[in-house]
Amino acid sequence: MYLKQLSIIIVSYNVRHFLELCLKSVESAITQLDAEIIVVDNNSPDDSCTMIKELFPKVILIDNKQNLGFSKANNQGVAIAKGAYICILNPDTVVSETTFDKLYEFSQSDDTIGAVGPRLIDGTGRFLPECKRNLPTPRVAFQKVFGSGNRYYARNVNHKSIGKVPILVGAFMFMKRSIYEEVGGFDEAYFMYGEDIDLSHTITKAGYHNYYHGEITVIHFKGESTAKDQKYRKRFYGAMHIFYNKHLKRNFFESFLVQIGLWFATLSRKRMSVPMTCKPKNYFLFSENKEIQNAISKKINATTHLLTEDSEITEGSQVFLDLNAYTHDRCIDMIENSQNKGITFKFIPKNSTFAIGSNCCEGRGEIISF
Repeated sequence: MYLKQLSIIIVSYNVRHFLELCLKSVESAITQLDAEIIVVDNNSPDDSCTMIKELFPKVILIDNKQNLGFSKANNQGVAIAKGAYICILNPDTVVSETTFDKLYEFSQSDDTIGAVGPRLIDGTGRFLPECKRNLPTPRVAFQKVFGSGNRYYARNVNHKSIGKVPILVGAFMFMKRSIYEEVGGFDEAYFMYGEDIDLSHTITKAGYHNYYHGEITVIHFKGESTAKDQKYRKRFYGAMHIFYNKHLKRNFFESFLVQIGLWFATLSRKRMSVPMTCKPKNYFLFSENKEIQNAISKKINATTHLLTEDSEITEGSQVFLDLNAYTHDRCIDMIENSQNKGITFKFIPKNSTFAIGSNCCEGRGEIISF
């Protein structure tokens, strides 16, 4: 017998400000559900745990004294969860006020539904194709490693539609807790990366269907928890080696080719470049609060114009989104509708004195305190 409808599990490491933004969005999204939030902190060197205790007293905090990795930390959180459903959620995400209501209703519609994942966009509104993927067989993975993601991503399902997909991304996975427990949760052989592929595949092998829900949009800044360096590449391709040995190992020759391919990719793949960010042409504040307007203008040493629903945002501008005045849903919608226009965004969480955002999914974000 479960005591809650939903448990949201957030594993966090050293992203204090993004975590605050995430938690405030989650709190706004569970007002209609009997839900709990569990944060598992993997020994962050910043003041994440202090912030949680001060600002979010209802959040259940597991304060690890060492970095246990993504898989083990999530299993820790699920082990104490009371929800009939669980949501594995990254700390560098922003959900809308209706995200969990819609997913809860959808997940109850069919007993064969395994995990469900929403449409993910980055901080500029760009769709993140990794939120719906195919099984990375050796052929598919080799094509991805050497530049082609045509078969790696599940392009058969439109990015704004709902459909079955083999693999979801660990940044957001919604499912029955009983299914998570039935398949054994995350395999702790994975420290970080690959565990979402493993869990997705294990769920389908158990007879369930994973679904991509493209009618629900969540922001995933993505670059905040991960530096795309040599250490990252070794962990990522090491995780893929674990996956192949566990699920796809067929013969010596194929295993040898996979080993060589992963080794080559680890050594040869160059660090992903982060686009240069030009100084914005104009600054706008989506709010009616003149005190915040003046504080931001003073901090950035530039005029910040108040933005209304009818205002036109010029290309190359930066927009500050005041969550004291507008819903997460409205702000996410604005970001979605402004993609490919050279407009960047920063969120101002409720009752906070900072603005935060990320203009590139491969790089670190920016925090402006005012």
